[in-house]
Amino acid sequence: MGRPTTFVRLTGCPLRCQYCDTAYAFTGGDIMAIQAVVQRVGDFPARFVTVTGGEPLAQPGVHPLMTTLCDGGYRVSLETGGALNISDVDDRVTIVMDLKTPGSREAHRNDYGNVERLRDKDEVKFVICDDRDYAWARLKCEELNLRERVGEILFSPCAEQLSPQDLARWILRDGLDVRMQIQLHKALWGDQPGR
Repeated sequence: MGRPTTFVRLTGCPLRCQYCDTAYAFTGGDIMAIQAVVQRVGDFPARFVTVTGGEPLAQPGVHPLMTTLCDGGYRVSLETGGALNISDVDDRVTIVMDLKTPGSREAHRNDYGNVERLRDKDEVKFVICDDRDYAWARLKCEELNLRERVGEILFSPCAEQLSPQDLARWILRDGLDVRMQIQLHKALWGDQPGR
């Protein structure tokens, strides 16, 4: 968060989280060849690229896209909901896996086999809707040994459902070794698609 990054948002998602703020990515968009996407990314000065969605792993072209971006010298991250297998992701890509909390109404879709596939440079994110989600996320961090498995654990307050102040108080109270994250692009530009 805070580093200039070009987002490549792919259309389509098999999940329907109750708090989804990018439902516009369920359909629409433009069909583009991989080279056209890479060329468009090159129009921006950022050397960091985040491939996101929707759920990017739902698109068959995502793997060659990420590999082509890595080959082009970009530092690439993948934001995935964790329901689809991550084993074919290029090793150079940093995976940011969003483990769905009960408040998302999609926690039953988590593929916990993906946790075994994560590396120490990867990140696990929890979008926290309320105190029950917070307690669940704390428990999952322990059960899945996330502190030893990944480079970062991110706790993010669900917009309009949990105040950042409440989440910060809980994290400080419990002395959790997590990074609190807000959607900086939303704080800066609101709900403008493409910003």
